[in-house]
Amino acid sequence: MGKLETMKERYDQITIPEELNSRVQQEIQKSRQKEEKRRDVGSRRFKRTIRSIEAAAAAVCILFTAALNTSPVFAKEAGELPVIGGLAQILTFRSYETEQDDIKVSVEIPTIEMIAEDTGIPVDEINQEILDRCNQYADDAMIRAEEYRTAFLETGGTPEEWAEHHIKITVGYEIKQQSDNYLSFVVGGSENWTSAYRESKYYNLDLSTGKTVTLEDILGGNYVELANKSIREQIAERQKSGEIFFTEEEGGFAGISEDVKFYINENNRPVIVFGKYEIAPGSSGEIEFEITGGN
Repeated sequence: MGKLETMKERYDQITIPEELNSRVQQEIQKSRQKEEKRRDVGSRRFKRTIRSIEAAAAAVCILFTAALNTSPVFAKEAGELPVIGGLAQILTFRSYETEQDDIKVSVEIPTIEMIAEDTGIPVDEINQEILDRCNQYADDAMIRAEEYRTAFLETGGTPEEWAEHHIKITVGYEIKQQSDNYLSFVVGGSENWTSAYRESKYYNLDLSTGKTVTLEDILGGNYVELANKSIREQIAERQKSGEIFFTEEEGGFAGISEDVKFYINENNRPVIVFGKYEIAPGSSGEIEFEITGGN
């Protein structure tokens, strides 16, 4: 297949987002209304103008969609534009990297945009909570790292040896699902020299109701029994394949708690998350269990 045929095939596969098409139609309607107020210009000129606008709008749709599909950077920045912001509901509000005393800090703070009016979700309140949480973790982590550095130097370590530790503090987020149904993401912080202070907060929002989603909403009234049964069965299967889990006597899984962490995956199923060292050795990292059944 030649280059021209390949480009045509990609062009034919482009799908124009419904949200963008709606916005384009609104702009066309506004243009029509403006032109009607200028009837002295003449109907012929009016029709030519409308045809030009529609043609240009269609071209913009095609170019925009192609750019979204081929350029992650453009897709990220596109969310900041007022016409198309509704397509990207999670954006990076603030991002920076800094270094002090050979302690590196990398921060990426998310924000929910363009959905409060349609869903009733208290966006400002959630965004402020996320901002405060991320800033607080970064500040506290820096204090811990500076205390560690001071202790290291006071016990005979040299600045050169300290630099070799490559201490880094990371604050960021990960989108788990972003669809017409749910908005599910996690915001967290970590320090590469210790796991004791790792922190994460999961947000699960129902875009149709504007409410926070609970396990009971997804699994039903018997969600505790259902989740516990599923997790125990999955642990047994994983142990057969060689994975190691703590026993209940060792502090392992003994049932989910009311504040158990979870996110909603692309199959609209809850995935329960246990932190490092929580129910298994640290080498296992975070452990996840997708829960099926229920509602």
